[in-house]
Amino acid sequence: MSTHIHPHFSRSARDAHDVIVVGGGHAGIEAALAAVRTGARTALVSLRLDRIGEMSCNPAIGGLGKGQIVREIDALGGAMGEISDATGIQFRVLNTGKGYAVRGPRCQSDRHLYRDAITERLRRVAGLELVEGAGAGLVCETDAIGTARVVGLRLADGRELRAGAVVITTGTFLRAVMHTGESQSAGGRAGEGTSTGISADLARLGLTLGRLKTGTPPRLAAASIDWNALEEQRGDERPVPFSSRTDRRRFPVLPQVACHITWTNERTHALIRENLHRSPMVAGRIQGVGPRYCPSVEDKVVRFADKTRHQVFLEPESLSTDVVYVNGVSTSLPSDVQEEFVHTIAGLERAEFLRHGYAVEYDFVAPSQLSDTLAVRAVAGLYLAGQINGTSGYEEAAGQGLIAGANAALWVQGRPAFVLRRDQAYIGVMIDDLVVSNPTEPYRMFTSRAEHRLSLRADNAEERLVPLGAEIGLVDRAAIERLEARAAQKARARAVLGTLRSAAHGGKTLAEVLLRPEIEIVDLERAHPELAALALDPDVRESLAIDLKYAGYVTRQEVNVERMRRQESIEIPSDIDFSTLSGIATEAKDKLARLRPRTLGAASRIAGVRPPDVALLAVHIERRRREAARS
Repeated sequence: MSTHIHPHFSRSARDAHDVIVVGGGHAGIEAALAAVRTGARTALVSLRLDRIGEMSCNPAIGGLGKGQIVREIDALGGAMGEISDATGIQFRVLNTGKGYAVRGPRCQSDRHLYRDAITERLRRVAGLELVEGAGAGLVCETDAIGTARVVGLRLADGRELRAGAVVITTGTFLRAVMHTGESQSAGGRAGEGTSTGISADLARLGLTLGRLKTGTPPRLAAASIDWNALEEQRGDERPVPFSSRTDRRRFPVLPQVACHITWTNERTHALIRENLHRSPMVAGRIQGVGPRYCPSVEDKVVRFADKTRHQVFLEPESLSTDVVYVNGVSTSLPSDVQEEFVHTIAGLERAEFLRHGYAVEYDFVAPSQLSDTLAVRAVAGLYLAGQINGTSGYEEAAGQGLIAGANAALWVQGRPAFVLRRDQAYIGVMIDDLVVSNPTEPYRMFTSRAEHRLSLRADNAEERLVPLGAEIGLVDRAAIERLEARAAQKARARAVLGTLRSAAHGGKTLAEVLLRPEIEIVDLERAHPELAALALDPDVRESLAIDLKYAGYVTRQEVNVERMRRQESIEIPSDIDFSTLSGIATEAKDKLARLRPRTLGAASRIAGVRPPDVALLAVHIERRRREAARS
């Protein structure tokens, strides 16, 4: 837990709400729900109430690094995992050929059912009001000492909503421009508008804004695709749900479908190269920075010129429509070029376009201006979550939304903030990366970003986070009871595994046998009725096996965690002048002055700040402390 929050402002009697959430995407949904669960009267404002929870890009949830975030959201009482389970049409665990720590659950969702289900969930929540309208600006006040505070939202139709805190989760809609070839139009998503007033108000409040770019591929008609020419990719034979609240006996809920794989080729690449001059990025019409890890197909052709082909996934968007998402060919080239190069791809020679690909350029706020609660440090009552913080992905947005919404509610109530550390959650890793490293391109979660990933697995999210969520009311009694039942199952199984011995393995205890990577509990259950009689839940069985296999590694990792915690406990004085500190490298001084890390641990994670710089900074901090004690 953290108490590093703004001075508390009491809620005015004029306020109709405690918290206003601006934006009905995945960040806004989890922010609104978390605020309500934490005891706040909340309003969720969206441009269109019929587009809440819309999957603007690929209708898929989870994946590498991202699946862990979904499980964490679920463990903290969020909705994303449960709704994904109810509307998923293909479930797969990715990276099963590698260790458990880097495996990621993923599902292909029915985009329409997901949107409808999450909207219905929101409509049923007591204490949550859904408001349709376009945000035109922020309502601000200044206290007696000049501190700015956000106290509400102005809508384009003249309405004004008042609240104790405002959470902005506007995604790609701030001063958004869509690009397809030479054509441009205002909007953050096909068929929708943009917001300009909020960007202007953020700038007036002194925040540094920048421009980012994202893109989306064409959508094709399923009936026009030659499926026989493609490689089929089916889901897992025994799919695993995201949510601990999902009834495994009735899972999966919907019929499961296959995705398909094809490839670009040299002819595809030649057509793209011939038309690069018509790309809005190459022509200089797009100034925003795009993601390196999820490049457009034209970026791939240029950056990976030695590759003769790139993989393309054909993923159905719904059980009720003919729309296929062409994952792997995100593009903003002109429509005629898109059609020409797509028709060179095997199986897509006669593909019918339902929508062409396009790029979206939009404003974001440099996240180094935020605290670890996702509160804007310089403006009381203002929280940011999702793509406005320079991230990409539904999961990253939802994780931020949950933290921002909970903290906005806690702040209004005068309660301590809720902060997740890097060793506690992928969500903690992400937020720390954002506020410390200040990414200059769209941020996406990867397992490689989490130095404690052996402990931050998808299978143990409940054990890590349910107790923390329970402390502030994010989770209900049912979640605590599920965790207690899980812990009891594990304890009984551990006792049996520690006493039973296996003649087939030299008389070793079953716990010792499980250390062998090729041995699974299910194999031992067949040979040992005592173990089988425990009737372990499949999820508990797998998690216990992973606990045992990783125990030695996790113990060593905990030593590093403790060392990091000591660094995190050393706060850097807010008024320190880094430029005057002797011995510290000039680059490190510049980075420290610009990003203003709160703790020594945060300083150590800034690119360009070396371990010797951190050691010297610690010396300077200790010297100041002693001088202050003597005075």
